[in-house]
Amino acid sequence: MLTQTSFQGKLEKTKELFIPFIVAGDPTPEATIELALKLQEAGADVLELGIPYSDPLADGPTIQRAAKRALKQGMSLRKAVEMVPAMREAGLEIPVVIFTYYNPVLQIGEEAFIELMKTNGAEGVLIPDLPHEESAPIRKLARKNDIEYISLVAPNSEDRIQLIAEEASGFLYCVSTLGVTGERNEVSDEVLAFIRKVKAYSNVPVAVGFGISTNQHVHLIREHADGVIIGSKIIRLIEEELDGLEENNPKSLERFYEEVRSLVE
Repeated sequence: MLTQTSFQGKLEKTKELFIPFIVAGDPTPEATIELALKLQEAGADVLELGIPYSDPLADGPTIQRAAKRALKQGMSLRKAVEMVPAMREAGLEIPVVIFTYYNPVLQIGEEAFIELMKTNGAEGVLIPDLPHEESAPIRKLARKNDIEYISLVAPNSEDRIQLIAEEASGFLYCVSTLGVTGERNEVSDEVLAFIRKVKAYSNVPVAVGFGISTNQHVHLIREHADGVIIGSKIIRLIEEELDGLEENNPKSLERFYEEVRSLVE
């Protein structure tokens, strides 16, 4: 298991972070492990492992479809976190951040959830629907157990940007646009100005997500931030190879890998 120090050290040494997002159990638990390994091979520095949820706040249609496929596989928060040791045994070495909505955490209980993460070697957690002002108890629990609590900051955070950025841990998730996740055509000048404002306050790497879907986006964001977070586009690439991935076809995995490489290199 990576320690908190190695998590932070890894990010500090990498100037162009690539943080992909996949949904645990999509299209199968076995495929999730193989996809994680291929993403690591493609240069991923951190893996965001999404927990499928039936009532998402920020997920667009692409990630919603992935969550639906995963839920049909019987995936849950507990089962997803318990996949991390299997990923490690298969050769995954990069940090794993659990991306979950708060309701599943509440059902387990914050202390039990953090203990579950610690026991299974998950190094970070991100809860998009838990406001920063209400996250102090779980942030304290995470810090006590050497788990990074990843904060989000959005364009409408306004006067809260400095507070969120200065208290950020691990890396800071900079939401590029308002609304739900999904592929977009361009990155506006307003977004770039917002990124610069966030970086001025942040003591940890700033990674930008929501709408990053082309190689041109990746290059542009890297000029202004410390890394990119790619979710919907990654899920779309999974969907293009869905049948093969469900059958654990090596050719499908290889095509997925090549597409990811062309996206981020």
